[in-house]
Amino acid sequence: MIQAKNALFIFVTAAALLADARTVFSAVSVNGVDQGHAVGVRVPSSNAPITDIESDDLICNTNFIQPVSDAIISVVAGDTVTAQFHHTSAGYVGPDPSDPLDPTNKGPVLAYLASIPDATQSNVTGLEWFKIWEDGYDSVTHQWGSDHLFLNGGNASFAIPTCLASGNYLLRAESINLSSATSYPGAQFFMSCAQLSISGATAFISPATVSFPGAYTSTSPGIVTSIFGVSSYTPPGPDVFAC
Repeated sequence: MIQAKNALFIFVTAAALLADARTVFSAVSVNGVDQGHAVGVRVPSSNAPITDIESDDLICNTNFIQPVSDAIISVVAGDTVTAQFHHTSAGYVGPDPSDPLDPTNKGPVLAYLASIPDATQSNVTGLEWFKIWEDGYDSVTHQWGSDHLFLNGGNASFAIPTCLASGNYLLRAESINLSSATSYPGAQFFMSCAQLSISGATAFISPATVSFPGAYTSTSPGIVTSIFGVSSYTPPGPDVFAC
């Protein structure tokens, strides 16, 4: 009986940790200037994870808060953009030990861009994505990108490359929870897309691109892994694009 109770406790605790690990990218700031909650961001109405890497929901998520913002955030190449994550789709609503995500959540945080004819268009299939930033695992401090995200209050900051053609882009910022990723499906993906207009490049280099779905596979080491006893970790997807 005692062993059964212990097993039940472990199961319930694990389930609670997985639920609390949820997070939502719901706002952007540019060079420290907050653009406002859900302004220019396609915010999912739920903080539930995407677990099927072959689903189109892996692109920008699904079931967005309506109406979806029609704002396009103006950014100059080289600007620092901050993706703001919080525990729920409502953004910061007060003290919460699981805001921006439960600290038991362990995994990388990544950012991608894709050129798009109109940043407000609803169709996002077939876009060509390139990674501009990642925060994986620090083997010296033993901290994950998710740890840095928690310590930074949900703020993930990165520079917009200075060599991109001017135009409309989608920014896909993503946190991946690997707490149950020892097999597939197990990893949990939390992402949203922000609508950007980028200008002011000093040069132009065409980056190598990947597709979503397609960039991640069920056998990728960065997708199927254990967070315990880790000595190194390579985030999934392509290398970070550099000018």
